[in-house]
Amino acid sequence: MVDTALVLLILILVLAVAFDFINGFHDTANAIATVVATRVLTPAQAIIMAASLNFIGAMMGTAVAKTIASGLVPAALATQPAIISALLAAIIWNLVTWFYGIPSSSSHALIGGLLGAVIAEKDWSAPYWGSVLTKVILPLFLSPVIGFVFALGLMIVLLRVFIKHSPGDVQRRFGKWQVASSAFMAFSHGGNDAQKTMGIMTLALASYYNMPEMPIPLWVKLTAAIAMGLGTAMGGWRIIKTMGHKLAKLQPIHGFAAETAAASVIEVASKLGFPLSTTHVISSSILGAGASRRANAVKWNVAGSIVTAWFLTIPTCMILAYGIFLVVNYFLPMSSLPPQ
Repeated sequence: MVDTALVLLILILVLAVAFDFINGFHDTANAIATVVATRVLTPAQAIIMAASLNFIGAMMGTAVAKTIASGLVPAALATQPAIISALLAAIIWNLVTWFYGIPSSSSHALIGGLLGAVIAEKDWSAPYWGSVLTKVILPLFLSPVIGFVFALGLMIVLLRVFIKHSPGDVQRRFGKWQVASSAFMAFSHGGNDAQKTMGIMTLALASYYNMPEMPIPLWVKLTAAIAMGLGTAMGGWRIIKTMGHKLAKLQPIHGFAAETAAASVIEVASKLGFPLSTTHVISSSILGAGASRRANAVKWNVAGSIVTAWFLTIPTCMILAYGIFLVVNYFLPMSSLPPQ
């Protein structure tokens, strides 16, 4: 007799790896858009560096994974239909926004999908709304503001420090330093984003084995890190073009400030277990660095479309997952039961 629950667990793990891979190429721009735009590295060099450091960063912690695995919804409600629905909703949203070159948040797509599926399974009281507010919603609003202000402030300091240096000298110095800042950005991106997939895979395993929670297995960490690295290596050129060229005209000094600011914010959030949107933070940091030149140096109309996508991601994925859950659970109603 076929073990339906085991088959669905395998399906979930495959979908999770697919999501992580798509997340990687969707968010490649987070790590390398500025370093490519300023021509400090060639696209091939930037992608190899980003893929490697995404993998290393993904292996460096589990705080964000634990938030996803046990901090947002009760493990008992994270059934196989719910997790499948969350992953499918996030994958659909990522592919749509990638196709149109819109830098949206893979993290919030997954979280929105998880919330929508669990609400469909029970009701609006199901999620841990206190944790959702403090670990998802507040960072959603605060992190882009912090990234913008940090990058703007850093640019002001750098411009004052190097005011007497020739443009050529500044270009050479920050051309070298931006390699380091881009590497820091890639490392922090892997450390935050890959952990979401680790968390959803662990949540699926806990559901299958009927456990309230479980530690993150090493093989799950390795699988998520490898998928993220490979996805990054594919390169999401549509979004790289939007972030690297359409938001603001960047020089190496601006790229350095934007990446340093964004990576610092993301790294702190990872240590605190906040599943942050790396896309939100690097986008706002690019805006902050660009605005240091003058307000009209930033293409605010493009920024407006990005902000719209930020606000739409969670509710849209909640609705998508809600609908997908109704369909999935209609055909697989018994899959929500743990194995005997």
